[in-house]
Amino acid sequence: MDAWFHSLLQALALPQYGLSTVFVVAFVSATLLPLGSEPAVFGLIKLSPQLFWPAIGVATLGNTLGGMLTWWMGLGAHHMVDKYRHSTTHLRALDWLQRIGPPACFLSFLPVIGDPLCAVAGWLRLPPGPCAAWMLAGKFARYLVMTVVLLRVWPG
Repeated sequence: MDAWFHSLLQALALPQYGLSTVFVVAFVSATLLPLGSEPAVFGLIKLSPQLFWPAIGVATLGNTLGGMLTWWMGLGAHHMVDKYRHSTTHLRALDWLQRIGPPACFLSFLPVIGDPLCAVAGWLRLPPGPCAAWMLAGKFARYLVMTVVLLRVWPG
């Protein structure tokens, strides 16, 4: 398994796989796995400045799709709990998210709480379309702002 994973990482590091690497890293980092995609986005843009908008777009898409996977995992967890346990849990965070609704998914770009927020949105059965749109907006804003700031801090 280690050899396979190492060879996969080596293949993804090749320049011709730059955008696909950004997509995979952004997708995985939006799940509950602890991984950050910002270094991959910034690194690709530093190596290939002409890929600024494609990298932002691919990272946004990958991160949003990963967030939606987390949403589906939350929905699945809700179905499992409903199936095997007939009690409802109303924590303050769940109540807040239920009150705010899909616009709360804009905050999915936040570190630490963003990914679980997507899972809780699925748990609450918030509509997937609006949740995906709000995730997309938040994640796009994060990648755009983060990349522009880093390019100003570390120019050329």
